[in-house]
Amino acid sequence: MSDHVLFVDDDPHILDAFRRQFRKQFKVSTAPGGMEGLELIQKSTPFAVVVADMRMPNMDGVQFLKEVRKQVPNTVRLMLTGNADQQTAMDAVNEGNVFRFLTKPCSEIVLAKALQAGIEQYRLITAERELLEGTLNGAIKLLTDILSLVAPDSFGRAMAQREMASRLAQALAITDTWDIELAAMLSNIAAVTIPPETLVKAYSKKPLSEGEQQMISQLPKVSSDLLANIPRLDKVARIVLYQRKNFDGSGFPSDALTGDAIPLESRILRVVSDLSQLEMHHGLSHSAALAQMGKRNGLYDLRVLQAAVALQADGDAASRVALPIDVGVAELRPGQVLISNIETVDGQLIFSAGNALTATTVHKLQNYAALSKIKEPIRVTVPVEED
Repeated sequence: MSDHVLFVDDDPHILDAFRRQFRKQFKVSTAPGGMEGLELIQKSTPFAVVVADMRMPNMDGVQFLKEVRKQVPNTVRLMLTGNADQQTAMDAVNEGNVFRFLTKPCSEIVLAKALQAGIEQYRLITAERELLEGTLNGAIKLLTDILSLVAPDSFGRAMAQREMASRLAQALAITDTWDIELAAMLSNIAAVTIPPETLVKAYSKKPLSEGEQQMISQLPKVSSDLLANIPRLDKVARIVLYQRKNFDGSGFPSDALTGDAIPLESRILRVVSDLSQLEMHHGLSHSAALAQMGKRNGLYDLRVLQAAVALQADGDAASRVALPIDVGVAELRPGQVLISNIETVDGQLIFSAGNALTATTVHKLQNYAALSKIKEPIRVTVPVEED
């Protein structure tokens, strides 16, 4: 609700006055202190505006608004205080990032105008965010669709790694997994610039020429540079850049970053990527791959590796049972993972085993089947749905 206002003040008479004065103009909620205000923010629908007093027991107004900014950054913050000294104003602006700083006594008209301005600011912020998110999500979908068509092996690996990366991030107390999920999906977007035969050789660990090795080694940087051109993907681009960096500081890129200074999401991607490589292209089981990785000193953050082992013990997604079925081209569905290659009747490879199907790839395959005969049946896995 875009007109929902929260007043936080330790004086119950002032809160009663706010309710009486503004109940016809706004949806008003009140809290007698900072802790109570934060509890209400967590339980209630989003507040457009929060107005806080400065002098309150246990948590003052600056501390409260600073926490509000952290928890709900889109909510517009106002301070209304009788202690209008310069230091308080500076702290409110610098730490609480307040939209308006008002002093007591404040007339009903002035406060109403400030609240209305705050609500308009909130509407602008949320409208811009929705527009940007819609545009960004559309751009990301386009990128992943292109990757699934141009470099299906890379896309198949990325899809397999996304869920594991998300679960590891949550196990390591990363609450917002959007960045790492996106980084996992787009970590090798630059694969579209590599000749297909070179990618096949790289993934199957066949010898590469010096030029091919250079191309493969530069994938993280090229992928990062491509993503950096998209607004609001700067953090994702940084995660992707350091995805091959070793915990001891070796690896790519060759800079001074080491240990915990490397983005945690990049350290997670390093573990997930190598785990996928050992499973998909070396035929190791999930537990065997983790055991082998545990012997590689200096490559991984042990905290991340231990979290991966714990997830395996708890029944991680990578070990979850999937049902193999045989289908025709017309029965292919997004979300299925290929067990067998998809080939034409004369042996031409179209998509290789291990790739996850998307709506775009299914559509492409059905169009392909209308022109050339495809070998059927095709064996795919259908993940078992969780209760």
